[in-house]
Amino acid sequence: MSTGSGSDSVPAPHTPHETAPGTPPEATGDGAPPGAPAAPRTGMFSSLRVRNYRLFATGQVVSNTGTWMQRIAQDWLVLSLTGSSAAVGITTALQFLPMLLFGLYGGVLTDRFSKRKLLLVTQSAMGGTGLALAALTLSGTVQVWHVYLTAFVLGLVTVVDNPSRQAFVVEMVGKEDLRNAVSLNSANFQSARLVGPAVAGALISAFGSGWAFLLNGLSFAAPIAGLLLMRTAELHKVDRVPRSKGQLREGLRYVSGRPELIWTIVLVGFIGTFGFNFPIWLTAFTYHVYHQGPGTYALFNSLMAAGSLAGALLAARRSSSRLRLLVGAAVLFGALEMAAALAPSFWIFAVLLAPIGVVGLTINVTANSSVQLATDPLMRGRVMALFMMVFVGGTPLGAPLVGWVTDTFGPRIGFLSGGLVSLLAAVLIGLILARTGGLRLKIDLRRGHRHVAFVPRVALPEDGAEPAASPDKPLPVA
Repeated sequence: MSTGSGSDSVPAPHTPHETAPGTPPEATGDGAPPGAPAAPRTGMFSSLRVRNYRLFATGQVVSNTGTWMQRIAQDWLVLSLTGSSAAVGITTALQFLPMLLFGLYGGVLTDRFSKRKLLLVTQSAMGGTGLALAALTLSGTVQVWHVYLTAFVLGLVTVVDNPSRQAFVVEMVGKEDLRNAVSLNSANFQSARLVGPAVAGALISAFGSGWAFLLNGLSFAAPIAGLLLMRTAELHKVDRVPRSKGQLREGLRYVSGRPELIWTIVLVGFIGTFGFNFPIWLTAFTYHVYHQGPGTYALFNSLMAAGSLAGALLAARRSSSRLRLLVGAAVLFGALEMAAALAPSFWIFAVLLAPIGVVGLTINVTANSSVQLATDPLMRGRVMALFMMVFVGGTPLGAPLVGWVTDTFGPRIGFLSGGLVSLLAAVLIGLILARTGGLRLKIDLRRGHRHVAFVPRVALPEDGAEPAASPDKPLPVA
């Protein structure tokens, strides 16, 4: 997705291989020679035709279900041990703090090593953290600092796991199915979010949190088996970056020179830091506003998951995306959060969680797939690490603050403040992009090339003639 300045005078390419000047090679589609374009697969589930991706998706739906069980159990365990929303915020912050501190280094490792082998290591380690927390809880020795420590260790593993999983998708399905696969990954995650909280709520009510942690640890056997069963010869080859000095700085310079990446990352940074603190708000509304138990907390998460699943399936049908979709979804997201914060009754609050899920997922998928397609493959690991570092790494900054506001002024003010910040950020960035013409820009996400080049506005000569590009001083493009 391109952002920033644009011009109506820049023509769209007329063929699948006629791309705008300056478009990176990765953004030109399937890499076929001119005159021999490959017909892209179409349909909501097109990427599932790829065997390796089917194995990956099957393993992920099992482990994602366990992950959501652990998230519900972890939040409720901390709230039960401390009675504090701020403590839930600290747990969330510790889980994402490593991404903020070391996220870019995870991207360097992703670009340097086999992503499949990295995932075998990280998925095994994540299963181990679940089993460790299960042992502590079932033995009756768990204390809140144990949960804090486990969350931090899990965050360290995620530093490598997140960019590896993001960048591995294109190696399984190729560029033509990338957006569809990203959308189905989100649908997969949200489907598990429908089942996981419900199972966790029943387990916690009947037996306690320990069994949810145990099942999560065991669930990672599924993605490990899927990775081992893959046919490596069928993976799309991506060159690895050799070890050298300055690779981290090189990634930052790459992003800094591409406004279409910068503005997308800035927007999702604000949304992720202040708008996605649902563990804090939903536990607070359940416990302090409606005076309910873990079953209601699980219900709230399931309602939001139902909306997110619908949003993921809708995203899977789209073959292109404009920046105005991302900005518009962010504006609506903030407005819906504010409406939920002021909801006068239990059921109005509950019903609003579903559209919040739809819009939040639209933001996630649109930003993720657009950044991947606009990035050179040799830089994809580092760029996605930066994307994830900003998107989820801002949580250590936002979660304790949001938790403090929620504890001090009440759950409604806490939720309202998160929605307000998200709304203001979206409006401000939207105004900047509207002023520069960036909202007109569009990426064809099925073929992977831009329909319109990113061209900053330039001053016209006094006679009003269009400025001419020359070989020694071309018009700037992304």
